[in-house]
Amino acid sequence: MRAVAYTRHGLSIDDPQALVDVELEMPTPGPRDLRVAVRAVAVNPVDAKVRRTAATEAPRVLGFDAVGVVDAVGSEVTLFQPGDAVYYAGAIDRPGSNAQYQLVDERIVGRKPASLDDASAAALPLTAITAWELLFDRLRIAEGGGAGQALLVIGAAGGVGSILVQLARQLTKLTVVGTASRAETRDWVLALGAHHVIDHSQPLEDGLARIGIHAVEHVASLTHTDQHYAQIIGVLAPQGQLGLIDDPGQLDVMALKRKSASLHWEFMFARPLHQTPDMQQQHVLLQRVAGLVDAGVLRTTLGEHLGLINAANLRRAHARMESNRAKGKIVLEGW
Repeated sequence: MRAVAYTRHGLSIDDPQALVDVELEMPTPGPRDLRVAVRAVAVNPVDAKVRRTAATEAPRVLGFDAVGVVDAVGSEVTLFQPGDAVYYAGAIDRPGSNAQYQLVDERIVGRKPASLDDASAAALPLTAITAWELLFDRLRIAEGGGAGQALLVIGAAGGVGSILVQLARQLTKLTVVGTASRAETRDWVLALGAHHVIDHSQPLEDGLARIGIHAVEHVASLTHTDQHYAQIIGVLAPQGQLGLIDDPGQLDVMALKRKSASLHWEFMFARPLHQTPDMQQQHVLLQRVAGLVDAGVLRTTLGEHLGLINAANLRRAHARMESNRAKGKIVLEGW
């Protein structure tokens, strides 16, 4: 089968060897696995991080967003059958979705939203899981709750921010404040439902003050946490919560003590990586997201479509993502 992989880590994305077209053997499903014929994929920061830092001796296939059709199932599969259209993010310790066929555990797969085409659906899984877990599992905001409280989403125009803003606006009573530094991304975040948008290239305290907010009970820091950390502590309300998903070099957690504030990490691969007893919650939430999409409550976060799934186009996608100027998700479709 055709696939796109890297064989040498650490290469600049403008190097033709950073991602290459390869031929691999067709995988055989394990007991709980689906084998999916992949139709569309999206790229995420984790793709670039792994490509840059994780050494490999054999071709390693990246890709942590996919839409496809179930081709075969393992002996213990109960949730799906061949022919089902599905979407999922997969697991970081297994081969990724940048291949014509991929194995994925059924417990972290959902049925593709029926109202979306393949490319539009491929934009959703990783970011939907991350945003949902961050909002409801880590920060423990109750659905329908949060009245009188504010959520500040730093990096709201990115992939995770684009779905987190929607979830918070549609499923809670929080006042949702996103950050964006360009007119085009500001408009994007407002269109997704944010009550307010402030500029993260300017002091956060000043931006919040201009909209009449002097402290926020919840912060979702999705990018450049280390750059904004001192400001986040400054605007966080006493007993507030900080949730983050990126990889700051160091954080001084003692800075949270004076406000009795709490720190929450979200890593959406934790459940499949550790085979947690509640691993199937990712299936449940993907099913719920699909239903909300089909009901018109949530919309796709597709930002750019870069054509067929091949090494050249994936290098373009990685470069675009690494520029930090993308809005929404970058998707590729077809072979």
